[in-house]
Amino acid sequence: MALAMIVIRDMPGRFHGFLSSVMLEVAPNIFVSPRMNPGVRERVWQVLSDWYGQERQGSAVMVWRDVNATGGVGMAHLGEPPRELVEADGMWIVRR
Repeated sequence: MALAMIVIRDMPGRFHGFLSSVMLEVAPNIFVSPRMNPGVRERVWQVLSDWYGQERQGSAVMVWRDVNATGGVGMAHLGEPPRELVEADGMWIVRR
């Protein structure tokens, strides 16, 4: 189990309510869970993805520890992220 974090931006209220019920909101629209197993993480993301498919508004990004991913960070997103992440030499860099 590893830390998971989800950041939402301009999403409908039900996303906020759902995430508040399964994760700790440490700052406005930033949710963390210190020990979320992969099955729970995938289910939470599936709920968000299904809802987003019905109502495409805002964006969300989820990050978690993944030793097999670039930079050791797994990443998933919905909507248009404000910045583009590019892999370079085994790490992520941000392109604006």
